[in-house]
Amino acid sequence: VQLQASGGGLVQPGGSLRLSCKASGLNLDYRAVAWFRQAPGKEREGVSCINNSDGRTSYEDSAKGRFTISRGKDKNTVDLHMTNLRSDDTAVYYCAIGVCGSSWRNMDYWGKGTLVTVSS
Repeated sequence: VQLQASGGGLVQPGGSLRLSCKASGLNLDYRAVAWFRQAPGKEREGVSCINNSDGRTSYEDSAKGRFTISRGKDKNTVDLHMTNLRSDDTAVYYCAIGVCGSSWRNMDYWGKGTLVTVSS
């Protein structure tokens, strides 16, 4: 199983980015997929998750109203659309497979991260 996160980059405050997580080796439609992030010097934290059984989504408080997680248009992808980005969103973003609401330590599979830098 391999996961690959992409779509990161440098964006100005207030801007938008769409991250994509693509899987190979399994069907993402049947798995819950989460996005985590880790800022320099901070612990990895959950950002958002989409469930597999009912499609329910969840968001960390600071992401609510700004980020949207969805099953991607491309097969076997899950996207994270981030809007109104702030400097404190700067981090390496990772996608992972596991159970929504679980600690990052308990996720089953991880992809390499993609760096998001929010700066003017």
